[in-house]
Amino acid sequence: MLELRPNCEACDRDLPPDCTDACICTYECTFCYDCVSHRLMNVCPNCGGGFTPRPIRPKTEWRPGVNLSHQPASTTRVNTQYSHSEMKLFSDSVNVIAPKNR
Repeated sequence: MLELRPNCEACDRDLPPDCTDACICTYECTFCYDCVSHRLMNVCPNCGGGFTPRPIRPKTEWRPGVNLSHQPASTTRVNTQYSHSEMKLFSDSVNVIAPKNR
């Protein structure tokens, strides 16, 4: 099950569970849409993969035991270990390759 991390790993912006501009990579690295589009150029600085919009976990319990109150979002903030200049260098070297070919 997705962690639904609470923040952008690059700019530390809050990304609550119902946020529509949170993006994740296949390892659940979480970044805001602005950082993914303008800073990272759709390259995860941690794994080199691409991003997809993070799904929103339902607030309403449409099925018994399945909703945000039963599977809450993570409260542990995560920040990438790479500096902005390291992220840019990495992104510039990888973004010319389509995510499906990385």
